[in-house]
Amino acid sequence: MRGIMSVMKKYLGIFVGFLSVLAPVMVAHAYVNRESAALRVMNKAAGKVYSVVAPVGQTVQFEKLGITVRSCMQSDPFDAENFFAFVEISKTDEGKIFSNWMNANEPGDNPVQNADYDVWLVKCE
Repeated sequence: MRGIMSVMKKYLGIFVGFLSVLAPVMVAHAYVNRESAALRVMNKAAGKVYSVVAPVGQTVQFEKLGITVRSCMQSDPFDAENFFAFVEISKTDEGKIFSNWMNANEPGDNPVQNADYDVWLVKCE
């Protein structure tokens, strides 16, 4: 019985060593940069939702909002599809109201909290 236990410990040690070498490779993520972000904007007063496409590096005007996408990335095509964008939003009468990353699969993580508008990322194109 002791011989079997020592063999099992030996193989368990080899397996753990193998995982410690392989684990950093397994968690590496790659992203693909995209040229524009597809966003949804809800005007709360009008009760309407609009689609807006914002090219990376350019400011797009929508009603009272100035939307600037600094970066838009898609997850590795071999992983589950997800999109991330760094977005800055200014409102004409209030100045900058949002500057943060948005995640298309988790729109509630970093919401635009404004009395007049909601904005969320749909995808990168």
